[in-house]
Amino acid sequence: MAGSGGRPGVGSGLALTFGSAVLWGLAHLCTGRRRTGALLMAADLTLVTAGVTALLTARPFLLGLAVQPGWLTVFSAVALLFALATVAVVIRSYQLVRPRPLTGAAHYLSTAAVGLLCVLVVTPMAYAARLAYVSQNVMASVFGTSSTPVPADPWRGRERINILLIGGDAAPSRAGVRTDSITVASVDTRTGKTLLFGLPRNLQRVPMPIGPARDRFPYGFGGEPPLTPAILNEVWQYAEDHPEIVPGVVTGERGPALLKKTVGGILGLDVAHYAMVDMRGFARIVDALGGVRITVREPIVYGRRNEGLIQAGTRTLSGEEALWYGRSRTYSSDYVRMSRQKCLMNALAKQADPVRVIRSFERLATATANAVSTDIPQELLPALVGLAGKVRGAEIESLQFVPPMIDTNDPDYDLIKEKVTAALAGRPAAKPATATRRSPVPAAPGAPAGASASPQETVALGATCG
Repeated sequence: MAGSGGRPGVGSGLALTFGSAVLWGLAHLCTGRRRTGALLMAADLTLVTAGVTALLTARPFLLGLAVQPGWLTVFSAVALLFALATVAVVIRSYQLVRPRPLTGAAHYLSTAAVGLLCVLVVTPMAYAARLAYVSQNVMASVFGTSSTPVPADPWRGRERINILLIGGDAAPSRAGVRTDSITVASVDTRTGKTLLFGLPRNLQRVPMPIGPARDRFPYGFGGEPPLTPAILNEVWQYAEDHPEIVPGVVTGERGPALLKKTVGGILGLDVAHYAMVDMRGFARIVDALGGVRITVREPIVYGRRNEGLIQAGTRTLSGEEALWYGRSRTYSSDYVRMSRQKCLMNALAKQADPVRVIRSFERLATATANAVSTDIPQELLPALVGLAGKVRGAEIESLQFVPPMIDTNDPDYDLIKEKVTAALAGRPAAKPATATRRSPVPAAPGAPAGASASPQETVALGATCG
């Protein structure tokens, strides 16, 4: 119903105002301002169409932009400008279509309705800008910048990228960092097919890379007896405590530098980067995602006094339960828990879909910033995001170098390399998967004979986590 002077009534005016928030220029056209209305409508349709088209057709490209701080700043500015422009259109539209004179309750109610509409318009854009700001902080706190230029296509001529994945177990009662979960993810850059190579934390006589570390430990890593047992999970902290074996590397980077070279030498792979997750931080990440759904094959007892129990069956684990699922050795072994850790990695990779990530983004970002350390540079993130999309849709397989395949007291490092080569080539290794006593590292004078391997659970290539 029209008001005085040919203006719409209160209800019609509010409807046109609300409509103008969705389609700019609607109120202008209805009040005879055709040129302005047409320009506003064209601008709105162009922006919306471009945004929808980009989301539907250029999602990998947009995800690549989302991990670049510069583009996150641009996105924040664009989101806020779009919100402010829409608010300006809403207010001007209301001015054009509101009845005059408008007094009393109708005036206050209609003004309140328009104000609420402005809040509804600004809120999602402000939230999007907030997410971009949080993302920038995560990028800055977790990822550094590369000292060398990263090519636009870092996978050109590179069939695989190998990343060392570490579960760190630091605690107030323990000096330094203990790397209790050591896995290399070898990803095919063309297909995303991923092989996870797991090394036991208690590998002994680990061959060190050529240089000061090999000079100090020519017969394999010896640690600091009798204070330590001289096993693989001590390499990180030993490098941090002894800068002379990793010359030219600053504090905080010596541990990962030596561990990458050491693990790469064991597997016969060029390990490019590492990512370490603090165990407690891992629990917070899982909680931020709303838990992780996984099949528990048999009940798992955990806790200092065996006070916890994860029942068998397919269930969604909380962060605390997922942490103990991956680390409990009660009535079990290091090797069984290694198998469970790979199952967790697989489940998280498959279940961390964009909807879940966005829904819990701020909690996830905070947990990640506090729990993750890595040497992956910001410049490589766009390419890694694209590769991660392939990984989610591809097969993930695991090969664990545990007894009876490998005797951790005296490992056959030649066999490990052969198994890795065979797995990457998609064929079975020539040697049987039994514990042997051959090692390229010569026995130290007077070294005791290694104990024979006990038959423990082995997760072979292609094993499932169901």
